[in-house]
Amino acid sequence: MRLKDKVAIVTGGAHGMGEAEARLFAKEGAAVVIADLLTTQGETVAADINAIQGRARYIRSDVASETDWQNLIAETIASYGRLDILVNNAGISGSAVGDPDGLEGWHKLLAVNATSVFLGTKHAAAAMIPNGRGSIVNISSIIGFVGSPDSHPSYAASKGAVRLYTKAAAAKYGPSGIRVNSVHPGYMPPMLNATNAAGRASKIEATPLRRLGEPIEVAYGVLFLASDEASFVTGTELVIDGGYIAQ
Repeated sequence: MRLKDKVAIVTGGAHGMGEAEARLFAKEGAAVVIADLLTTQGETVAADINAIQGRARYIRSDVASETDWQNLIAETIASYGRLDILVNNAGISGSAVGDPDGLEGWHKLLAVNATSVFLGTKHAAAAMIPNGRGSIVNISSIIGFVGSPDSHPSYAASKGAVRLYTKAAAAKYGPSGIRVNSVHPGYMPPMLNATNAAGRASKIEATPLRRLGEPIEVAYGVLFLASDEASFVTGTELVIDGGYIAQ
């Protein structure tokens, strides 16, 4: 087991990529805390994991709230005694806000996609420092590298912020034994669930592997960075996009 006896928090762990990460982490031996606002889905994922002799619990949490982060870290340590891994997975797309080109939409996208990463990293690192080690994995996007006419500029700004913040955090927390890396998924469900058939076809055509990705393919990349196999990897980006930005 690649995460035997580790304790991990996965934000946005009730669905999509976060759910795939949470289930895979549990399979690999970690105790997993699923942090999300989707209570029914989060409790279901935790129950499923516990039903197959894994260890998991759901904690309702708003990743844009510092108070919620403080409570999440405290409850995790109270339940499992420590924190080894944080996956800052929670995020929203431009279509999740009323007007992504308006000031309110800008603030919402930055709060959920970028401020949450700052808050999570800050509080998780504080919990990890006494142990002298830890791994933080921040989920960005290929849109953290390149612009796209199909993505809102405010979304790109939020994901670009995650990319560079990750590097700065790696430099800051490295001396304490804490690794911080970012993962940049390409096009895949559920992110494209609201996209019409023509839009999906265009994304496939633009991807050298000529298909969409799957959440589990991202989860395995996150697993590597979270594990001790990546013990000398920090401040870097793992792109999982079927070759999209290689062109």
